[in-house]
Amino acid sequence: MQKLFKASFLVGLMVLISQPAWAEDTYEKSINAFRQAGESGAYFNAAYGYAVFPTIGKGGIGIGGAHGKGRVYAAGQHIGNVSMTQLTMGIQLGGQAFSQIIFFEDERALREFTSGNFEFSAQATAVAITAGVSAEANTGGGVAAGISGGQNDANTAHGGFRKGMAIFTLAKGGLMYEAALGGQKFSYTPL
Repeated sequence: MQKLFKASFLVGLMVLISQPAWAEDTYEKSINAFRQAGESGAYFNAAYGYAVFPTIGKGGIGIGGAHGKGRVYAAGQHIGNVSMTQLTMGIQLGGQAFSQIIFFEDERALREFTSGNFEFSAQATAVAITAGVSAEANTGGGVAAGISGGQNDANTAHGGFRKGMAIFTLAKGGLMYEAALGGQKFSYTPL
């Protein structure tokens, strides 16, 4: 019975997170939410470009996964589409949905991300722009901690770009307990 529950949960999760691309206004709403969310808003003026994912669904029971579709922008122009997939193994239970944005410091960082298939290492995570405490391990292998008081008060101890990228997330819902290993893989398609 427990195996059937696990299999049903994973099939349901995959159906939920493989929905078609979101409407145009969903991208604009996500971008505006990040613009208004404390520290991440300043990156729009400093960054060469960014990739935004309005909704990434994540869930698991022991073995987990996440998936989301997004768009890549350079100089404010939509230049391509991107999908993110993540498989994780470890202690984890639950499901959640969140928005994610990746800022590119310069043309080199954008080119590296859009070169085909890009992958963050297992320790790569983002600064969480939600109430509570977050820990960040980034693409540079460094670690920082942050505290924010809510979606629009993201006062974190973030040190700027790491290896040319800065990553932020906004929680949308769900609850997930995890101590999992796994990196995000991105597939880019130019327009």
